[in-house]
Amino acid sequence: MQPVENVNTVKSVGSFEQKDNRKEHNYQGCGPRWVLHMTTMCFRFASGVPIGHEPAQQQIREQNAIQPIETWYKKYNTLSLLIGVLSGLIFLIITADRCRQCFNKLENKSHAGSFNKIFWVYGKNVDSGYLKEVFTILQRFGYRNKPNSSDWDLLWAHDYPFRNLYPQLNNLKQHQKVNHFPGCGYITNKVDLATSGLKYIPPAFKLPGDKEKLIEYSKKFSNISFVQKKNDHRNIQIKRIEEIDLDKEGNFVQEYVDKPLLINGHKFDIGIYTVITSVDPLRVYVYNGEALLRFCPVKYYPFDPNNLDKYVVGDDYLPIWEVPALDYYYNKLGLSMRDSLNTYLQEQGRDPSVIWEQIEDSIRTIVLAKEPLILNVLKSSFSSKPTPVSSSPVQYLHQEKEMIVSDKNIATFPKACSSDLCRTSCVSSDCQLCKPCLSPETRQYLEQAYMEHLHKGDCKRVFPPSMVRLLIWYTASFALVNFNNPLEVNETPAEAFDVKDLDNYSAENRLHFRWFQGKCQLDSSWCF
Repeated sequence: MQPVENVNTVKSVGSFEQKDNRKEHNYQGCGPRWVLHMTTMCFRFASGVPIGHEPAQQQIREQNAIQPIETWYKKYNTLSLLIGVLSGLIFLIITADRCRQCFNKLENKSHAGSFNKIFWVYGKNVDSGYLKEVFTILQRFGYRNKPNSSDWDLLWAHDYPFRNLYPQLNNLKQHQKVNHFPGCGYITNKVDLATSGLKYIPPAFKLPGDKEKLIEYSKKFSNISFVQKKNDHRNIQIKRIEEIDLDKEGNFVQEYVDKPLLINGHKFDIGIYTVITSVDPLRVYVYNGEALLRFCPVKYYPFDPNNLDKYVVGDDYLPIWEVPALDYYYNKLGLSMRDSLNTYLQEQGRDPSVIWEQIEDSIRTIVLAKEPLILNVLKSSFSSKPTPVSSSPVQYLHQEKEMIVSDKNIATFPKACSSDLCRTSCVSSDCQLCKPCLSPETRQYLEQAYMEHLHKGDCKRVFPPSMVRLLIWYTASFALVNFNNPLEVNETPAEAFDVKDLDNYSAENRLHFRWFQGKCQLDSSWCF
């Protein structure tokens, strides 16, 4: 309703105004002061009751009823506000405390499993301090050290455990994990690795068994020298072929690389942290966040074969923080060893990616070549495959049963799987990764691979290998871009990846690689 205009003399009555002649009425709104009266007056006004025509006695009674309320309100207004504020604060404090208790319960529940887990460190003099980081990390995550326990959750073995601990490891329980796997000596044994004849490894010969091969090789390359070592990698010497006792037992010789890459005149080696999480199918990761650089304590030139400190990295190696060329990057800028090396090489006009690509390819080549030997040991020696864990064990232990992998997480090749061929049969290789065709074992390792991908952090997958060319192919296809170098969009996915590498893969590795291809097509993060 609109207020009446042309009001003459007005006097206040409640929350409305009334003219002296009481013929016309003016409504001025329901003010906050008259809370109790406001409801009645507004309601009545909205109902169209002519308030101005009420008897005078009724208006007096209403005014008398309001006056005590107004007096009480003025007297206790401040006290009411104070009580209201205090009540609000108390409510907030109680709520915050309840939330804190709730979060504590959730946190305790999430770590309840860890606090009940037991680890056992196996090796010589394990309490002397050289494994203190292992103890610190495991204890920080709530694991209890219980040596010689039979119901451990993690066996962290510094020494190869599968001979002396065979009875305990032959029948592992589902929850038990070991940081080695049987047959890993095929990778870590230096004599076996050196004499494998694989790419990136300088040729080596066991003596006296490979005597004739060594003589023949030295005739082809007459200007080279050899490193002679005992099988325990001790007593290293650089010799010409005519200086070597070819009939001496327990030795091997290897071609010496006489022009190594130097930094500040020092020869150095690079240590890469590598994780093998599965064998058949094979999955290998390298830690991409750091590398270990160790330098010979004496400069390489002038070269002296009698001074091992010039070309052998021993226990007294020179650390990176004492190498002047890397001091600023590592000490001042706080870069990692890996990034310090990269920055130095870039400033020298070199491309460090060449080094890392060759290292990753060498790891992939070696592990692939040794996988059949490792698998034979696993099958012949143990009734259950020990589950390997990474150099940071808690990462993989924490994954177990923390998340359920759904069908959509491992699904690939939706177009092929929805075809009439795959709807009716699993015979075709195109259908092997479709849900109806997955065996329980295949599904299990695909779930494990999915979880590893989610939790890999700074680790980089080196096998199955990177699919960068395949990713470029799909990018080019979708963008309709013609790449003259190195790809064109008219390439097929098989041509975009060097499928010749697949010829030497086992059946499980080929299927696993194809699954990663399918994931790469759906999500580019799976291409690396």
